[in-house]
Amino acid sequence: QVQLVESGGGLVQSGGSRRLSCVASGRTFSSSIMAWFRRAPGKDREFVSSISWNGGGTAYADSVKGRFTISRDNVKNTVYLQMNNLNIEDTAVYFCAARRPFWLQISQLQADYDYWGQGTQVTVSS
Repeated sequence: QVQLVESGGGLVQSGGSRRLSCVASGRTFSSSIMAWFRRAPGKDREFVSSISWNGGGTAYADSVKGRFTISRDNVKNTVYLQMNNLNIEDTAVYFCAARRPFWLQISQLQADYDYWGQGTQVTVSS
């Protein structure tokens, strides 16, 4: 069983930056595709970004491309989401997700991810 714990959320002004972290338990982190999703108020949860097991492949939603950067540290069992130039539409609960180990292809589909964190709230103010 993999446990994921997000941190780094909070209140930030429009145009500001924030870095989210997600620490994973277990020994399979370095073999697992990781991703970030978010749920804005009144909306369904949506894909934000994903990263391959070695960090060589990444994907982003169009709404965050060029502003957000996903990365990982397999020694620390941690995946990060650096968020720059935040706007009010980025206000959401951000969730970390992990795919079962040894899948090679990164995915934007929620159904492909097997483990989820509890989420961390990011609120962007004007």
